[in-house]
Amino acid sequence: MLELKNVEVIYEEVILVLRGLSLTVGDGEVVALLGPNGAGKSTTLKAISGLLPSENGEIADGTISYGGAQITHRDAAQIVKLGICQVMEGRRIFEHLTTDENLRAGAFTHRNGSFADDAAMVYEYFPRLKERRRQRAGYLSGGEQQMLAIGRALMAHPKLLMLDEPSLGLAPKLVTEIFEIVHRLNHELRTTILLVEQNARLALDVAHRGYVMEGGRIVLEGPAAVLKANPDVQEFYLGLTESGERKSYRDVKHYKRRKRWL
Repeated sequence: MLELKNVEVIYEEVILVLRGLSLTVGDGEVVALLGPNGAGKSTTLKAISGLLPSENGEIADGTISYGGAQITHRDAAQIVKLGICQVMEGRRIFEHLTTDENLRAGAFTHRNGSFADDAAMVYEYFPRLKERRRQRAGYLSGGEQQMLAIGRALMAHPKLLMLDEPSLGLAPKLVTEIFEIVHRLNHELRTTILLVEQNARLALDVAHRGYVMEGGRIVLEGPAAVLKANPDVQEFYLGLTESGERKSYRDVKHYKRRKRWL
């Protein structure tokens, strides 16, 4: 479905962020993209969704194809119409609009179905939003705003849904709830999902495959179960030593010098 080949991204014409990145996302898969802050995960999603120009970024080399068609330099509006939707980090809902109005905005590019039917589908996955459908989105809790951001994307009937740090700033109970819904969306709607997440444990629990990024490159990839069993991933992303003991931040803060893949 989606393929990136040797993609390089530059900001401000001088700052190289992605360095020959290649990855694939198959139809119906959940693929996790893991890595520390600054690895280039969010930039990867913006390169796919056509949002780089808004931040003075550009794809300097490589190709991105979706469904066999080149989308490397298409603008964001065209890419959304192809069925690719991104839920940005930090939620980015329309705070002055109600929950219902936010969903109506999400349906703007998909006019074939009934708004009522599509909204009912979103409210089935997020019952808490239905209770607050007339409430201004700015007054929703952080978890409810994240649910609304995902629900608004679903209104466009995405074939590929890209989620950027959906657990950011949320309580553990809400994080678990949102990841359960991510699993349901993939299982019940067959939505393909590319998931950027720092909570490696939860991401690998719902993913079929995963990639680990460092410094704008893919340094490790494989089935989710294999990555979870990898001692490097356990130590540096799951916080466990080879003996199963949890590592402290002090123990791992200089981790780059000890990674076997570097």
